Amino acid sequence: MMNGQALIDRLGDRLAGLRGRMTPNAEMDKITWFRAGGLAEALFQPADEEDLAAFLKAVPEEIPLTIVGVGSNLLVRDGGIPGFVVRLSAKGFGEAEVISPIRIRAGAATPDKRVAAVALEAGIGGFHFYHGIPGAIGGALRMNAGANGVETGERVVEVRALDRKGNVQTLSNAEMGYAYRHSAAPTGLIFTSAVFEGFAEDKAAIKAAMEAVQNHRETVQPIREKTGGSTFKNPEGTSAWKEIDKAGCRGLMIGGAQMSPMHCNFMINTGTATGYDLEYLGETVRARVLEHSGIRLQWEIKRIGNFRSGHAVQEFLGQLL
Repeated sequence: MMNGQALIDRLGDRLAGLRGRMTPNAEMDKITWFRAGGLAEALFQPADEEDLAAFLKAVPEEIPLTIVGVGSNLLVRDGGIPGFVVRLSAKGFGEAEVISPIRIRAGAATPDKRVAAVALEAGIGGFHFYHGIPGAIGGALRMNAGANGVETGERVVEVRALDRKGNVQTLSNAEMGYAYRHSAAPTGLIFTSAVFEGFAEDKAAIKAAMEAVQNHRETVQPIREKTGGSTFKNPEGTSAWKEIDKAGCRGLMIGGAQMSPMHCNFMINTGTATGYDLEYLGETVRARVLEHSGIRLQWEIKRIGNFRSGHAVQEFLGQLL
């Protein structure tokens, strides 16, 4: 991985005129909620959609691009991330507005909680679940984030995105190809905003539903820890936490990483965890659950970047395959 400033200098005039913030050798542990991981070769935070389009047109396609959100569901490996990491700014992509009695348009950097609040104010039902998801709309669109029995895909009307060449694309709900914690949208697309639709509902009922969501989170989830939320997707017919518990992994620690004693599908950084500690713990849990119940847990947390030399982590620790 080259020095980030060298990458920026190499592109030189191609990047002239961009209004966003460019940071060489950016510390990703400052961004991710796990507070762990290596450097991004260069981090670009575009000022707005037009600035992002100019950036995409300027950067040759052979240079890797990685898109990140608020970092709530993200594990960065210790070897860092080559090329550019793009992170949408709250200022340019963080607005949510009511555009009809039951529709909301939200930028991809808008916190999920903000969309829930806007819906409450407008008397639009169906968005209470966002009150309990600690991420932003871009990530919710990409992974079909859900909670309390509702998923993003149930609310999406259309999604606006830029492709790798900086061209605007608009995708319908059907074109997003939603499934459990998954969308079939091309991985190269950068979502910039989306239109959502709910239904008219009494504000008191919406508020009560939001309070129930918050109470549930505070009661059963380690929300005040350095965590990435749910570590693994729920397998068909069971819950990930139940299988982790049955395999004896509640509270399991490797280095500074631990499966939460409070909710054992939450992985936490107790203070000193590296990206390696966290991923090795996750793969240890996957190996033990596979051995105990024959279930292959699938990661819900997105893992990006390169392993540090000599510190690669194999899936299921390379066993039981």
